[in-house]
Amino acid sequence: MTYIKTKLKRSIDIDAIITLHYFEYMKNFEFKGESHNFWEFLYVDKGTVAVRADDTWTTLKTGDIIFHQPNEFHAIKSIGKDSPNLVVMSFTCDSPAMDFFIRRNFTLSMEERSMISQIITEARQTFSTPMHIPSVEQVELKDNTPFASQQMILLYLELFLITLIREHQPTGNASSAMHKSSPEKESTEHERLSEILKFLEFHICEKLTVSDICDAFSISRSALQSLFHEQLDCGVIDHFNKMKIQRAKDIICDGSMNLTEIAYFLSYSSLPYFSKQFRIATGMSPSAYASSVKGITDALRNSKERERDV
Repeated sequence: MTYIKTKLKRSIDIDAIITLHYFEYMKNFEFKGESHNFWEFLYVDKGTVAVRADDTWTTLKTGDIIFHQPNEFHAIKSIGKDSPNLVVMSFTCDSPAMDFFIRRNFTLSMEERSMISQIITEARQTFSTPMHIPSVEQVELKDNTPFASQQMILLYLELFLITLIREHQPTGNASSAMHKSSPEKESTEHERLSEILKFLEFHICEKLTVSDICDAFSISRSALQSLFHEQLDCGVIDHFNKMKIQRAKDIICDGSMNLTEIAYFLSYSSLPYFSKQFRIATGMSPSAYASSVKGITDALRNSKERERDV
């Protein structure tokens, strides 16, 4: 047999990453604007902002994203009652398919939002540059990173852009558009719960309210609480607090932070308050749990050492 290779086309090919920021603006923040010769997107993870693209102003709310093409002047100002959380990523790409994003903004699905989360998660393992400082103009690489982490960032970004082009194609078919947003097309309760849990995981380090979650998913308070009580037998904030405690336990086991750092990382108001919530959830204090984990770890280590000596 004669085998013939088929060269596959790359429709989106990212050349380089310029910046990646994830931070919270002040309520009255205003950025006067700039233009540059590379692509940039701005995703609103929380809050409301007004974004300028050349001479056009657009209001973006939680879950919305806007793209700025190279050399397009853009500015931003916070206009909501809450401080907005924003993800801003800039990159170079000469692929003709990028023309799709010229003058475009969308509301992202939870699947698309999770892709941004994947980019940020991989970037935290790859870049030493802090993402919460918007003045940083160049990302720097860590000395030790997971295998192929740089490539993973490029792949996640390319997958994200490809998905947007597939899912947000304009259509003139009104019936098709109606069908897309009809109740029949909505997620099942299980799927919606899964999406909300991903959202909670993404915001595990923040203070979330029921209103924040309702706004993010366009769901009423009663429907949200009913969903969690029916599926998980608890309220949404109760479950979010359980997730925080589990994350705290994971960090304690990992040994990468002390208790004060963990409390700050998970947005507890103080170490005593964190300790109180931890004790309520687990029946022991964080320090007692840390000691128990250390004891188990030391015991396992000693056991393995004895096995090697035999």
